[in-house]
Amino acid sequence: MKQVVDLQQIRIKRDTREPVLEGLPLLFGDMDKNALEEAVRIKEKHGATVTVLSVGTPKLKETVLEALAIGADQATLVIDPVCDGSDPAATALVLAEAVKKLGGGDLILVGEGSADNYSGQIGSRLAEALDVPQVTYVRQLTVEGSTITAVRDIENVLEVVKVDQPVIVSVTSEINKPRRAPLTQILRASRKPMNIWTLKDIGLTPDRLSPVHRVVSNLAPRQQRKGILFEGDLDEAVGKLADALRKEGAAP
Repeated sequence: MKQVVDLQQIRIKRDTREPVLEGLPLLFGDMDKNALEEAVRIKEKHGATVTVLSVGTPKLKETVLEALAIGADQATLVIDPVCDGSDPAATALVLAEAVKKLGGGDLILVGEGSADNYSGQIGSRLAEALDVPQVTYVRQLTVEGSTITAVRDIENVLEVVKVDQPVIVSVTSEINKPRRAPLTQILRASRKPMNIWTLKDIGLTPDRLSPVHRVVSNLAPRQQRKGILFEGDLDEAVGKLADALRKEGAAP
């Protein structure tokens, strides 16, 4: 699960079109919550141990409580200054080494894309690093013994695939509706097991996390608004708006 800023509270600087991210609340992305919800549902139906794995800063310790309250049994956090803002290649490498240290997993669920950059690379990179098969764009998942049946959403068609575990599955938002954690469960979540590791704990050094990708800029679309106000009652204002749009050639 990836920790991201609350996108609903992002402000844009008018002069530079840059997003203001400082001081915003942090939470897990929506599709990460879909992945967690699916894991918890599988546990409730078949029995399993659900481990939340995340990479980032010490602030993860607060954000992960919600995931534990929703139904995860334990959490493992890789916290290191080098991991703050790491690119998908570095993040996938850290996640892979953490999974190995945990002893692997039968079913690894990830969101199809993150709520912020939406690169959609983590699942594929993680599958390559762990040398296990991957199923992408999954909107429906069934577990039968050691086999999973997944319905993939591929643009205008649906594809059904079966694969044996271990496997990595990246899910879309259509797979379920994540539950909300009651406050009482959030308060109790701190009692659940939580591993806090550094890069050294999983056998990595900072030089192995050299970024492959570099963000050149991150700007909001340029908007050219005239800021014209149309006064009067509703009918009069709508008429003035329609006349203005016709003059601009934006309406017949």
